[in-house]
Amino acid sequence: MIRTFLFDMGNVLAFFSHDKMCEQMGGLCDRSRTEIQNLLIESGVQWEYERGKLSPAEFHSWFEQTVEKNIDFNELLTAGSDIFELNTTIIPVLDSLKTQGYRLVLLSNTCVSHFEFIWKEYEVLQRFDDFVTSYTAGAIKPEPAIFECALEKIQCAPAEAFYTDDIPEYISQARQLGLQAEVFTDTETLIQQLAQRDIRV
Repeated sequence: MIRTFLFDMGNVLAFFSHDKMCEQMGGLCDRSRTEIQNLLIESGVQWEYERGKLSPAEFHSWFEQTVEKNIDFNELLTAGSDIFELNTTIIPVLDSLKTQGYRLVLLSNTCVSHFEFIWKEYEVLQRFDDFVTSYTAGAIKPEPAIFECALEKIQCAPAEAFYTDDIPEYISQARQLGLQAEVFTDTETLIQQLAQRDIRV
């Protein structure tokens, strides 16, 4: 019996593009998308931001120092966060699960600015009962600490929770912890995966 559903955010609730993020941030400082990708992603700074090791203000300072240019804080926030498109097909699924009394918990690698952008831009996170984010857990998937936080938030046995994520490695880790878990490819497939568990949405 399933009591709780864990959903990833990126490419499940909302599609996103790191390429767009790097291109938009590069546009603020006359740097190419590839240059920003190397400075931000390949260096691991983005993952430290998602671990909560940097606040938005600290991230802004780091960016200015790195590109050697003064950048407006809000412009940087927008350039780095306006990269999402809501997966509208997932909304009826969430609403159906809520109506049936299931608990919904977010489990996402994300930074505070991305979370807040999604919260303000789309009415999707408001449907959730609780949130496990990398920046509050101080760890990113598949690190054990973030999954430990998730196990505390589900309020049920691991086998009574279902988790969907677009990254197979994270699904594998979840299954090792006893969670029911399936790779997210599209909403239609998710509905079929739920139907196999006698859950109709």
